[in-house]
Amino acid sequence: MTSTEHGVFARSWKDIASAFLRLGATSYGGPAIMGIMQAELQEKRQWVSRERFVEGLSLVNMLPGATATQLGIFLGYTRGGWWGGLLGGLCFVLPAFFVMLALTIAYASLGVTPILRGALYGLGPVVLGVFVVAVCRLGRSAVSTVSQALIAVAAAAAIGSPLGIAAILVLSGGAGLLLFHSRRPGVIVVVASAAVVAVLPVVLWSRSAPVSAIPRGVADPASLADIGAYFFKVGAFTVGGGLTMIAFIQQQVVEQFHWLTPREFIDGLALGQFTPGPLLMVAAYVGYKVAGVAGAAVAAAAAFLPSFILMLAVLPVLERVRKLAWTRAVMKGMGPAVIGVLGVSLFGIAPHALPDLFAVAMLVATVIVLSVARIGAVRLMIAGSVLGVLRSRVWASV
Repeated sequence: MTSTEHGVFARSWKDIASAFLRLGATSYGGPAIMGIMQAELQEKRQWVSRERFVEGLSLVNMLPGATATQLGIFLGYTRGGWWGGLLGGLCFVLPAFFVMLALTIAYASLGVTPILRGALYGLGPVVLGVFVVAVCRLGRSAVSTVSQALIAVAAAAAIGSPLGIAAILVLSGGAGLLLFHSRRPGVIVVVASAAVVAVLPVVLWSRSAPVSAIPRGVADPASLADIGAYFFKVGAFTVGGGLTMIAFIQQQVVEQFHWLTPREFIDGLALGQFTPGPLLMVAAYVGYKVAGVAGAAVAAAAAFLPSFILMLAVLPVLERVRKLAWTRAVMKGMGPAVIGVLGVSLFGIAPHALPDLFAVAMLVATVIVLSVARIGAVRLMIAGSVLGVLRSRVWASV
């Protein structure tokens, strides 16, 4: 750290720490958190200009990782340099980790009680409704042309294939380069991506044991190394923020690895909605279910580590990154693919979140309320949990 950087950080670190600890402990709503950051740090505190804030949004939406956390790192960097970015990101993430850990421990201890089960029953359709509305809103901005609509449909159709989400996004990025930048390099990238996608699974399979062969202890279906490696991959290769990461986690943790049941995943998603800060903190829930407190710490650290590495490496050369036309073209291809993947993920979750017609009615009511009124998601989740408890009481008395 140079003397200038040290002086900037020394003057601003208390301001950075207090602002992000408060945001990390009180901000809900996934993508809405970025709006809160704009209101609190850009408009109210004037940490950056409006144009500079938009630059940060552009950058974090181009990179894989946890978008809201990366925006926090960006704002901390602009306020206090490299160390300010590191401090801002940590202070934003840590409150969410401890809240999620406390909720998960309470869930593990009280998960069989009728009251908590009723509350989680009511949360399921509300959480699903929040995601439905979010995906629709994201879709309107990500899919604006016929070509992008076709990419979204193709990505959704490919979910049932052996490709996997990461490969689908890589191929979609190549398609974006082909369609929206330059035909010749686009063809090269698409062909190269297809070759890698075809060869890499065979190489990995030949060098590793199948999932069913992972040694299992009394209650742990995976080691801490397995948990860390998986969540690092989620954080490093998922473009589109927390919603897309949930699609990764739902597909593999539930359907492929069988670390969680579908019902447990829905419960963790509900707890994640009750937890302030980034939605990706559901990784701590998964880690705890698999390997206790150590698993929660490893999963959370591994999931967010790529965001810190990428942002703190890229920020010094931000101007060069955001001016690359081919990067924007790649993202124009990946964006629609993300929407297609999310749509399929929502359909996969729906049967477990909607066990009966009452839950379906709650889902419809949630979508309608979010579409026509300015009511926060937290209030709706509280109402849903209360309604679920009341329903369970009435059902038990019948």
